[in-house]
Amino acid sequence: MARRKKTGFAGDLIDIVAMLPWWVGIVLAPVSYLLLHGVATQSVVAASQPGQMGAMLTQTLWKTGANFGQYILPVICLAGAAMSAWRRRERKLLVNDVAQSKASDALDGMSWRQFEMLVGEGFRLQGFQVAETGRGGPDGGVDLVLTRPGKNGGEKFLVQCKQWRAFKVGVDVVRELYGVMAAKGAAGGFVVTSGRFTEAAVSFASGRNVTLVDGPKLHALLRQAQAAPDGKSATAASAAVSAQPAATQFAPSGEAPVQVPTCPSCSKAMVPRTAKRGGNTGNAFWGCTGYPACRGTRPIA
Repeated sequence: MARRKKTGFAGDLIDIVAMLPWWVGIVLAPVSYLLLHGVATQSVVAASQPGQMGAMLTQTLWKTGANFGQYILPVICLAGAAMSAWRRRERKLLVNDVAQSKASDALDGMSWRQFEMLVGEGFRLQGFQVAETGRGGPDGGVDLVLTRPGKNGGEKFLVQCKQWRAFKVGVDVVRELYGVMAAKGAAGGFVVTSGRFTEAAVSFASGRNVTLVDGPKLHALLRQAQAAPDGKSATAASAAVSAQPAATQFAPSGEAPVQVPTCPSCSKAMVPRTAKRGGNTGNAFWGCTGYPACRGTRPIA
């Protein structure tokens, strides 16, 4: 996997806008023009005293920058919107190609960037809101940040993508993600690879709120998502999955599917957590996804 090439300031702005929904870039284009146009058309107050020279120079610089920016920034926003729309279309095509393929090696011909986009779209189809960090590369750390919509703002999950075909993902990668999860207060994390995991990685993830997704499981997940009825929104699909008493998505590689229970208090789906305080510090348990409104828990067998 290659690192992303460095771009200039305009390229960085386009990438930032491209991470947003395409329609946001369309809206930002006229808004940025109107704001900068208002600054560009302001008159500069002439300095009548020596102490006012600095203020006049500052106004002149702002006016000059706004005069150019009122045309450049809208173009950047529109370019970012076009890139966002193109990426969305590419993600859907990738999902369709993989989901319709009957071969288990359908992921092998992808670049690391395509693989990251594919994984992000897979989580979107499961009802998550997905933000790409834009780091990329073989050691870019967290690649995706997931949140689930909810009354309490939802919970945050971190995803690390590894497009490794030649060798297995080791325990160091899982430990790295687990440390970042603790530092950022994430409710859980996923390590997704097109290949396999070592036994040490599977052992470390067992009992922790880190889920390992290998190539065959990702392929099966995408096929399952594509089989959902047409017209069902991602949120509605997620609610339908959460309503099942034993969802089995994202079971760790090499183990039996993890049975995800429902909350004993509100019947919502539960996620694995680790106690951070009290006498049970370090112990894993099932916690309700409605936390903190609902504090239902179950022990992990």
